Amino acid sequence: MKNKPFLTAIALMGAGVVTGVFLVSSFNPEGVSSLFAADRPLGAKKAPIVMDNQLQMLNNAFVAVSKAVTPAVVSITVTTENKRSEGGQVPDELLPFFNFRDDDTAPRQSEASGSGVFITEDGYIVTNNHVVENAKEGGIRIATLDRREYNARLIGRDPLTDLAVLKVDASGQTAAFIANSDDVQIGEWVVAVGNPLGLRSTITAGIVSAIGRGQLGLSGNSYAVENFIQTDAAINPGNSGGGLFDLQGRLVGINTAIATRTGYYQGYGFAIPANLMKAVIQDIIEDGKVDRGYIGVQIKTIDETDAKAAGLEQVTGVLVSDVIKGSAAAAAGIEEGDVILEVDGMPVHSSNELQSRVVLHRAGQSVALKLWRGGKTMNKNVTLRPRDEDASVASSARPGDSGDERRAEPMNFDKLGFSVQPLDNTNKEELGISAGVVVTKVLPYSHAARRGIRVGDVIVAAGVDKKNITSPNSLKSILESKSPGDGILLHVKSKNGSRIVTLEIPRENG
Repeated sequence: MKNKPFLTAIALMGAGVVTGVFLVSSFNPEGVSSLFAADRPLGAKKAPIVMDNQLQMLNNAFVAVSKAVTPAVVSITVTTENKRSEGGQVPDELLPFFNFRDDDTAPRQSEASGSGVFITEDGYIVTNNHVVENAKEGGIRIATLDRREYNARLIGRDPLTDLAVLKVDASGQTAAFIANSDDVQIGEWVVAVGNPLGLRSTITAGIVSAIGRGQLGLSGNSYAVENFIQTDAAINPGNSGGGLFDLQGRLVGINTAIATRTGYYQGYGFAIPANLMKAVIQDIIEDGKVDRGYIGVQIKTIDETDAKAAGLEQVTGVLVSDVIKGSAAAAAGIEEGDVILEVDGMPVHSSNELQSRVVLHRAGQSVALKLWRGGKTMNKNVTLRPRDEDASVASSARPGDSGDERRAEPMNFDKLGFSVQPLDNTNKEELGISAGVVVTKVLPYSHAARRGIRVGDVIVAAGVDKKNITSPNSLKSILESKSPGDGILLHVKSKNGSRIVTLEIPRENG
């Protein structure tokens, strides 16, 4: 019985374990399982906030649109011949946003990446011109959301709108639904979809922060069409050519540039409106190029001084500062000093908005313009012409550089900030005019300087009724006939062509 004490000890230990388990279980309602860390509950028992139905619906909307639109957006990789775009002087604070990766082993080549959007199920893709303009032969590849890769053909591109069309041999693609971008409103939610910084299929959200943004100078071409949708959805290098979608999953624009001082997102991006994109890519797909129509005028957005000078009660419309000889505008009877109020029944409030409406038409088509002239409205139908016709006429109509001005005693308009003197015969021959006065001095920071009067300009007429200026005294008489605060419209010629300049008559304390 030597083992009896040992067996007794074993029995007592077992009884102790059972008793311990029983005691612990009695004090812990979770029972024995609470002794094991793997089964211990972590965190709070419920979320601190319960979303109401409206918030849950908004959350679900973002989830739904993200799932719906990402298959339509592709990643684009381009092997380029140059490291930089040849598309003009872009301001440092306004940059196209696509990635460059230099190839050290082939210093004359580099690799760029951007984004694109399927616009047909059989493989047509829209992207930015600046993404593909320097692509070498066979140097464009795209990758879809499901990681399939294809070689892409460049169908055509349009530098003036920064759009291009690619084609891949692949059917059954998810094509974006294209919205009517005229319906886009400031403040509505949008999502930007693209491939920024090498991150595939990235979605960011924001609102439409402005519409009709123009005159950014992205292409460096005066004929460029800029009428952007501005958004605060985060976009970065690599987003170029990606889609901007509303919460119904409709494509409202093609992302093209950002406002930045660092080269990366700082709050504002710009997208080409879907209506403009649609008109351009239809031409490219059909013809490989854009058969764009032009009115043949130089224009500027109306400001308060322009409105006063033209006799408008509201600051609206676009001022015609020059009509190119032989152009569609000249044939339709449009004149310098006219104010274009509507295009095809739709009001226009800026020069870039006018451009974006006209560019939807091809050469040979007509647009209906509502004009303001001499204190009343009138209608003109303009049959658009190709730019080449207007450009060649414009070039031949520009006077050359020659001759010296006769130095006569100048007349000073100190409150306005400029001086004039009579024309000599050489000036008259060069500009093809019979009378006028030449500007001999413009004071820096003066009202005249701010409004665009330059030394060498010739003022040939004044007012909406185009009273001829035959001498400094005639100009003085017209200016003195105006009351302080009135506007005056001046018809100006120079070696660079004709234009309209408007001034406001200074007040007594001005």
